Amino acid sequence: MNQLLFLAPLLGAAALLFAYILAKRVSNADAGTDRMKEIAAFIHEGARAFLMAEYKILVFFIIALFVLICIGINADTAVAFLVGAIFSTLAGYFGMNVATKANVRTAAAAMNSGKNKALSIAFSGGAVMGMSVVGLGLLGCGIFYMITGNADVLSGFSLGASSVALFARVGGGIYTKAADVGADLVGKVEAGIPEDDPRNPATIADNVGDNVGDVAGMGADLFESYVGSIVSAVTLGIAYHKVEGAIFPLLLSAVGILASILGTFFVKGDENSSPHKALKAGSYSSSIIVVVASLFLSKYAFGNFKAAMAIIIGLIVGLLIGYITEVYTSGDYRFVKKIAQQSETGSATTVISGIAVGMHSTAIPILLIAVGIIGSYLFDGLYGIALTAVGMLSTTGITVAVDAYGPIADNAGGIAEMSNLPKNVRAITDQLDAVGNTTAAMGKGFAIGSAALTALALFVSYAEAVDLFTSGINLLDYKVIVGLFIGGMLPFFFSALTMDSVSKAAYEMIEEVRRQFRTIPGILEGTGKPDYTSCVAISTKAALKEMLVPGILAVVVPLALGILLGTAALGGLLGGSLVTGVLLAIFMSNAGGAWDNAKKYIEEGHHGGKGSEPHRAAVVGDTVGDPFKDTSGPSLNILIKLMTVVSLVFAPLFLLVNQGMGLLH
Repeated sequence: MNQLLFLAPLLGAAALLFAYILAKRVSNADAGTDRMKEIAAFIHEGARAFLMAEYKILVFFIIALFVLICIGINADTAVAFLVGAIFSTLAGYFGMNVATKANVRTAAAAMNSGKNKALSIAFSGGAVMGMSVVGLGLLGCGIFYMITGNADVLSGFSLGASSVALFARVGGGIYTKAADVGADLVGKVEAGIPEDDPRNPATIADNVGDNVGDVAGMGADLFESYVGSIVSAVTLGIAYHKVEGAIFPLLLSAVGILASILGTFFVKGDENSSPHKALKAGSYSSSIIVVVASLFLSKYAFGNFKAAMAIIIGLIVGLLIGYITEVYTSGDYRFVKKIAQQSETGSATTVISGIAVGMHSTAIPILLIAVGIIGSYLFDGLYGIALTAVGMLSTTGITVAVDAYGPIADNAGGIAEMSNLPKNVRAITDQLDAVGNTTAAMGKGFAIGSAALTALALFVSYAEAVDLFTSGINLLDYKVIVGLFIGGMLPFFFSALTMDSVSKAAYEMIEEVRRQFRTIPGILEGTGKPDYTSCVAISTKAALKEMLVPGILAVVVPLALGILLGTAALGGLLGGSLVTGVLLAIFMSNAGGAWDNAKKYIEEGHHGGKGSEPHRAAVVGDTVGDPFKDTSGPSLNILIKLMTVVSLVFAPLFLLVNQGMGLLH
């Protein structure tokens, strides 16, 4: 199979070329009126300024970790770490840059050509993000493995991707939700003005946040999941199947890129069809292509279909988790309708009902993950579990495209509102946005499921590296119990930090919007001009300040525990964080998505419609859910994987320290 290895970086490069073609297509589309271009420029510059400020801070963290890896591990792993961090940064930046161009062109297409053209541009903008993620991910993994043939070096690449992803997710999440909460509570609830109304000073910051959080942050999130799944499969492949086991996941990922590119051509609709149906057609067609290709590859590599069955299980589990997430978060199903109904008795019952739905939603995804683990293990052991994660993420290119489409459509609606475009334009963008909310929730469910399997596979790789299979993890060992409890606590403590950060930033935003409504003459009458810049500055400052502690925590805690209490205790920490982290992430993401769509369900005219008391209660529920689904919940995916990959990369250091302590005793 060695002669086919070149296909991995080649298909990675092909994905980047396809992303460039799509980006040019978006750039060449009509950007609308001068007012639309002006608003889009505000959003683009705000997003770009935030990312540049974020990256300047990240440089110091990356350099410090680079030096630590150089000293504690080796130079090759350190270089791979640096490249992983750079590629993760580039993936987020490329996606954000095109998304801030696609938003205004989606609105212009809705105005001039109708829903189908608007869908095409929004999806093309999202596909640039998707293809950048898989292109850079597989290009990096393929080249490093071709050059070194060393899976340990690849773990450095994965660590670089995870480190940047956590800061991008946390920072972007704090930014977007501070603006969103401030805009909603003062604008909708207190002033009674519509969403994205140009009179609201926080509107531009809210739209900027969609791009830095839901596009750049989400892209970095799935970039590190994608890379992590490949690295864990390569590592275990060498351990259990020699060279063929390492090359198989790389080739399967290459096929996944090809399938994702072909899948984009199935995303077509007309003025009367549902955009959701068109997006599903692309996802399902990509999955079918991967299923067929995996059977041929498995037979060629191993002489049997065991590996293919693990891949197929991953795809099926991923699609089922996406469907279950849709059931719990879409306004077409009873759970969201129940929350909307509860809003008739006030915001307290709205919040209680949403929490219940979020908790309820954890059961089936966990059972699906469990079935996936059992099935894949029965087919191909621990290697099969790693391949299940690869299978689930094999179509990441189109999965991210569908996910990133959502914030582009949301931004398009905001630009239409602020530019005073005809109501039929906003009706089209609202229809696209409503689908985007569901696809975003499905994307988060998919990300959580893949995070659980990827973290488990990386955990197995860590156990191999420190030989836990010989010594075992004894649950009666006090050190392991300490690690287990600390690991179980960390997702809650981490979520508390990120939720509190959103609360503090939102407080400043609310006070600023209230101040402008009080002091700027004619602002609510439309004759005075809001100060958008001050609100952008509040979100930027808060996000950059508050992202540091949660990000550093994920690296420092496993390092400290591994050095002080040993490799078995660290194994306990990883197990504890995996269990509570996955459950908490599903709960928070689905509760937030359900609250959001309950509000939109009421805005469609149910239970009194816009401006009614149930609507006000639903806005409060949606506001509580905002940091749930867009800050804390998604960040937990990265937390559990980052701690695991830190443990894997620094495993030689832990063994050295433990041996030294053993000699002292």
